[in-house]
Amino acid sequence: LAMAFREMTARRHVGLEQLSAFALAGRTLLGPVKSCKFVVDESTNQSILTCSAVRLIESLDLSSATGQLLNETIQAQNKEFKTGMSSLLFLVGAWSNAVLECLEQNVPVSVIVSVMAEGLNSCCEKVQCLQRSIHDVNKELCSNSARTSDFEKKTFRIRSNSLLNPQVCFQKGISASEELAVPRSVHSHPEDSCNFSTSCSVSTLSNFGSVASLIKLRDDESKSVVSGSGIITSNCNKKKLSHSRYFSTLAKSNSSSQLSNWEGYLSGQSAYPCECNGFGHLAMALSHGNATSLKLLQNIVAYRKQQAECKGSSQLDVTEIVTCCLLGLPESYSCVCPGFITLVSPEQASVIKYLQEKPLGILLMDGDLTEQYRHLGFNRPRNVRTVSEQPSLQEGSPGDAWLCSALDILTRFEVNLILVKGNVCEKLMERCLANNILVIGSVKPHVLHAFEDASGAQAVQYLAQLHARYIGHGAHVQLWRACDGRAMELRELVPVRIDVQGIPLLTAVLTTTVAAKLQLIEDQFWTFVYRLHHALDEGRVFLGGGAVELLCLSHTRMLAEESLTPARTDTEKEFHNASWLAASLTECKSVVLQALGSGWIQYLSTVLCNTAKAASGFEARALIECHLKRAADCGSPSAYILKEFRRGGLVQGASDPFTDPAEGFSVYDNVAAKVEAWRRALDLVLLVLQTDAEIIMGPERNRLLNSDVSSEFVFL
Repeated sequence: LAMAFREMTARRHVGLEQLSAFALAGRTLLGPVKSCKFVVDESTNQSILTCSAVRLIESLDLSSATGQLLNETIQAQNKEFKTGMSSLLFLVGAWSNAVLECLEQNVPVSVIVSVMAEGLNSCCEKVQCLQRSIHDVNKELCSNSARTSDFEKKTFRIRSNSLLNPQVCFQKGISASEELAVPRSVHSHPEDSCNFSTSCSVSTLSNFGSVASLIKLRDDESKSVVSGSGIITSNCNKKKLSHSRYFSTLAKSNSSSQLSNWEGYLSGQSAYPCECNGFGHLAMALSHGNATSLKLLQNIVAYRKQQAECKGSSQLDVTEIVTCCLLGLPESYSCVCPGFITLVSPEQASVIKYLQEKPLGILLMDGDLTEQYRHLGFNRPRNVRTVSEQPSLQEGSPGDAWLCSALDILTRFEVNLILVKGNVCEKLMERCLANNILVIGSVKPHVLHAFEDASGAQAVQYLAQLHARYIGHGAHVQLWRACDGRAMELRELVPVRIDVQGIPLLTAVLTTTVAAKLQLIEDQFWTFVYRLHHALDEGRVFLGGGAVELLCLSHTRMLAEESLTPARTDTEKEFHNASWLAASLTECKSVVLQALGSGWIQYLSTVLCNTAKAASGFEARALIECHLKRAADCGSPSAYILKEFRRGGLVQGASDPFTDPAEGFSVYDNVAAKVEAWRRALDLVLLVLQTDAEIIMGPERNRLLNSDVSSEFVFL
């Protein structure tokens, strides 16, 4: 068998070098301020914008064994947590470089593996002291918010005649970024008028029950000017570009007519987040600067809080959240709507216009709606040879009988709406549309389950199983309308909304005018959703902003110094006979622990540089060393880090530069996702380190034979 063999036990470890090269591509994805990357498909010349390590790895050439292992590791992290992949990718590269340095100093592989594993386990135990209960965190954040807004509560009153050019958009959903400029009268003293210019964000769930309106007061960063009438005006009240398809603002047509409704929401609900948002403040602490997703998720949390009073549960069920991405609308149109919103063809939209405002009979199909579909575990008859899996269903063909039978069953049971888990036969789709039956395919299983519970329907796998008791009732379908009241037709697809009384589904409608940005917005939203979901599920969070990594760095340095202390005397005696590295195994342990700590240093310095908190890597390392020295002088590094975290020093600013520490909002991270990312990163590096050879077979071997790197291989 022809194959190529490459030895990997030399100092130049090819596998670790490959890991380092792969990780280098994701260096700018670390931290809250990410530099996005364009990924170009060479076959179609289409590109997408991404700041996700998962999307980046999927676009790289991972034909090597090391690349495959890296991809599997990141995919495993993404499948379990949906967060922490960028940290995992970065630490893989940082610790690969650290191990290579150890190999350059002749440290045995067995020592590297054992000491690094023990060091990381010790760090994981040490950082347990930086965990906090989510209830304590949310309570503290709410109290801080209440204190900062106490003066505003006493002095600010919202009246209909005090609004200047309101631009409030009310729709059948929760809008993500509606803003309303509110004037205030001020005193003549400059110090009294510096922070009086505010904006008011209003979000509602109109026509879908009583849902808490969210109104958040926040300081306007723009300069305020006192006009002759004594009214504060700000730069945000200037004229905005309204005729550009990329920078258009929300429509004003419905603002004045909906003002009385807005006041009605205020009269019945609290206007302050700390009283009505539930875990909205915790969501802000976990947002890491993602403002758009924060507004959407805070509205989801507020809606879920009202439902939790009936269900008795405060958990965020991600299976009750779906997304619908719309291309062609500004991002300000992003909102959250009850029910299921999806995209359909214009032909299906014409049927929806006929079916809207009518109660529909709904059928759920747990499989494909095709003649050839067989359920999992179905055994075909023996001695039967399949000639064609896709026969042409022309008139008079055997498949035409199945079409007629299927349509007859649907008509007999008065089915108007069919949600299918898999694919749908095109011929059957056409006949259903001709008979005003709406069929939607590729529906996710958790969406089917939600409709099953709400409508009383029972999913079937074949139309032959259909019975009257399996049909659900009470479904309604209509065209989704934007906040200005227009039904949207975006290119060849039309958004529609399907709803049933009592269905728990919420759809986050994500909009943008840039096609390459659509996947990026959806990835960021789901990362944020799962970050909050894991925090609520675990009931605890880590101090964020690099606090945990800083304590790990301090702890590894302490372990390295402790390992050196008992060996120094023996080393000095034997120095004239042997090198300093070979003098003692303890010396090797110190070198490995320092290498482990170098990964934390690279992590923190990169975050500081990416967030512009440090102008260079040298400046970032100097700042980190300064904090390490202060932590050592304090006597308790964890106490020092906790103090700096509350003050909003290095650890706060490094994580979220968009959050003002004076507002009382700190930054937090998930516990299990972070620790598991560390473990997976180190396990991958040590696995590759212990690989002594790479064996390549097949066509790749012949390509290597004629390549520039053929000298590195032994061809057998």
